[in-house]
Amino acid sequence: MTAPFGRVLTAMVTPFTADGSVDYPTAAALAEHLVEQGNDGLVVNGTTGESPTTSDDEKLRLIQAVREAVGDRTTILAGVGTNDTHHSVELARQAAQAGAHGALVVTPYYNKPPQDALISHFTTIADATELPVMLYDIPGRSGVALSHDTLVRLAHHPRIVANKDAKGDVFAAQRVLAETDLCYYSGDDALNLPLISIGAVGVVSVIGHIVADRLAAMIEAYETGDVATAREINTALTSVVVGIMSRTQGVVMVKAALDILGRPGGGTLRAPMLAASQAEREQLRIDLKAAGFEL
Repeated sequence: MTAPFGRVLTAMVTPFTADGSVDYPTAAALAEHLVEQGNDGLVVNGTTGESPTTSDDEKLRLIQAVREAVGDRTTILAGVGTNDTHHSVELARQAAQAGAHGALVVTPYYNKPPQDALISHFTTIADATELPVMLYDIPGRSGVALSHDTLVRLAHHPRIVANKDAKGDVFAAQRVLAETDLCYYSGDDALNLPLISIGAVGVVSVIGHIVADRLAAMIEAYETGDVATAREINTALTSVVVGIMSRTQGVVMVKAALDILGRPGGGTLRAPMLAASQAEREQLRIDLKAAGFEL
């Protein structure tokens, strides 16, 4: 399968200044750095970008800053999903006007629409612009999963081309892949290689902030038949996944990792998120050293 948004996409954090304002120059610097590190796609205004706490205007300016920094050297996928269909449509139109290459649309959260309402929601957003759409199936956050039949039906829409799968059910993904042309992306760093092994075309990653080159090498190795190397890389990344994705929220620890490694994008978070504690940072240093980082 082709990868419509690239192979390795990092779900970018949103940098903030000390007073809590969005730091657009650092966002641009982070985007530039991520492209240099091997990302051929970037997600702006996703959950890792603390999108629940950024305004529509801030979302617009972030897309513009990233697009200006990286141009067409990478795909820019804008998070536009909310639990309000009308608001999501407006964000999709805003993203298209700002130069995004695609839209990431999460399953509506908290209000838990039934499956027929989910189909209407995603279809309405996909119909609102010419942007290709990546669904985002993450029941652990949204409270409702996209059913097998819903995914199959949505796959018929000409602009719904991909699914970011964070459902944690590899066989469910395999069933959809067997029945549709929907391109799958791993949305769970712990399952990157398992999902690639059943036909996913790439990853939307948090750990890609610091190991995009290794993720790209892992995918390349698997797709060229070097399964042993792919497994070796995946195993070597275990401590990174544990350190960033299992101890608390990923955005907290990946910003700490960026700080520790001296890379752009770390620093403060917006409430209700809090920065990693000193104890969490010390444990993260151990995790990063185990993955081969020299600190």
